[in-house]
Amino acid sequence: MVKVLNLSKYKKRRVVWILVTSLVATGLVAINPAAREKVYIGKATEVVAENRQSEPEQGQSDTAPLAKEVLERVEVKNRAPKTGYSRKEFYDTWPNKDGCNLRQRILKRDFGETAVLGKDNCTVVSGRFYEPYTGTEMEFKEKSEISKGIQIDHIVALSDAWQKGAQYKPKEVRFQIATDPLNLIAAEAAANQQKSDGDAATWLPKNKSFRCQYVARQIAVKFKYALFITPAEKEAMKTVLSHCPEEKAMGVSL
Repeated sequence: MVKVLNLSKYKKRRVVWILVTSLVATGLVAINPAAREKVYIGKATEVVAENRQSEPEQGQSDTAPLAKEVLERVEVKNRAPKTGYSRKEFYDTWPNKDGCNLRQRILKRDFGETAVLGKDNCTVVSGRFYEPYTGTEMEFKEKSEISKGIQIDHIVALSDAWQKGAQYKPKEVRFQIATDPLNLIAAEAAANQQKSDGDAATWLPKNKSFRCQYVARQIAVKFKYALFITPAEKEAMKTVLSHCPEEKAMGVSL
């Protein structure tokens, strides 16, 4: 059975504050005003207050360029027709590396240290998961629950990529777009289906605290693979980044 904890930020902070206040009163813990609030999930995985998802397996945060600067390097034009689009134009199935397919590698990355692996030391069979699109904490007890409830989303949807330059690129490049960890994230099935092939102008995560990182990764993917954005999409991205001007575009360099 999947256990879902979907407390509002207000309730979460109230509970945390009551707990911390009690500990301070008993002298068991001291408050450091400069410390960042952390929410602990399971035994080892921590989610920082900004609710950041695991960073993609590329780039270093200290050298990554600002997302707003990368955005200005992405070409702006109107989308092309969707004619001819098929997922198979990008890839047929998740590729394997060292005996572990890409889906399981992304699940392991995004579940973090709470991920419990099966006998193959690859398949995630249980664990706790901070769902980035909804801001919900989810606990999975069985592999079947993960298979049913969690999908691997393309941050830049493949259909969107197709309409914004990918259809003109070699099959090898399209395969890279579809399998690059920078463009992949574990997400609740319902939230992923709601997103469909929307871009930043038509869909953003319900979880507002994740929007900056989400948009920054879209920008990074589109810049990395020379995909373009529409005028409305750029304006939506600029609006999001106006709330986080120091957000980095991971996985790319200028």
